[in-house]
Amino acid sequence: MGEPIEIQHGDAASTDASRGGGSGARPATAGPQPDGATRGAQSRSAALRNRVRDQRRSPARPRIWFELALIGISYWIYSIVRNAVPEQASIAQKHASWIWDLEQWLGIAVERSVNHTVDGVGWLIVGMNYYYATLHFIVTIGVLVWLYRRHPGRYVAARTVLFVTTAIALVGFYFFPLAPPRLMTDGGFIDTVAVHHTWGSMASGPAKHVSNQFAAMPSMHIGWSMWCGLAIFFLARRTWVRVLGLLYPLATLVVIVSTANHFWMDAVGGEICLLAGFLAARWLYHSWVFQLPQVPARERAEEPITVPEQWSEPAASSARR
Repeated sequence: MGEPIEIQHGDAASTDASRGGGSGARPATAGPQPDGATRGAQSRSAALRNRVRDQRRSPARPRIWFELALIGISYWIYSIVRNAVPEQASIAQKHASWIWDLEQWLGIAVERSVNHTVDGVGWLIVGMNYYYATLHFIVTIGVLVWLYRRHPGRYVAARTVLFVTTAIALVGFYFFPLAPPRLMTDGGFIDTVAVHHTWGSMASGPAKHVSNQFAAMPSMHIGWSMWCGLAIFFLARRTWVRVLGLLYPLATLVVIVSTANHFWMDAVGGEICLLAGFLAARWLYHSWVFQLPQVPARERAEEPITVPEQWSEPAASSARR
């Protein structure tokens, strides 16, 4: 009846292979193979992609000298840009009136009553003036140092959040100049620094001539304090420290309102900028800041392997025998 069709096909294939000198056994090539230089370039490109991917998943801690220079230069640029924004007093006053009218319509315009009430307690308002002038920098720098030392794997991403937040704030300063409550025309607010003659504020005294008085929206006092508070709350171990982390931005909110340096809406603007900063870091590092590993993968790989001392005792005793 004849051989099965599959066997006939197999014999034909083997016959063709034998006629072709065994060429059918070799795999077909799609085209010319890359030379050594091309393969080297491809391997370098792949290595670079892998390195960028690893850096995004577990960012390494930067050198301390580089980080100090970066933060110093960044704040210097921030100050220059912030103060270079045209003050536009008439527009800033118009925006302040618009914000105040909006808050009154919403029923949350309590800043003036809070300002007058707290101003009646001398020691309290003076303490708030110093709080406003100093802790904004001291606490933020302290949290940066703490993250750098204790949470190096999260430091770069957390710093990125702070940088993005501040950069967005500069855009707000430029496109929405806003007079703070204490500078409102016929606002009825008290400039507590001017009244109580406390030092340190860039918004009053001689420093006001070199500082943009209408860079109030958004409030970076709130943006930065909330950044600090969230970092402390999510990463600190002691419960009371975590509670202090949550209380810090709340206290800052009370201070900026009591001293008439910001409206409630300025605080909302600061929180929106911070949210954008966290979202940007989430996109860049493929994870939320506080979910990144505490120690970068590179530093974990360099850590020496230690074993309990008793593990080596049997080996040492057998060696003596």
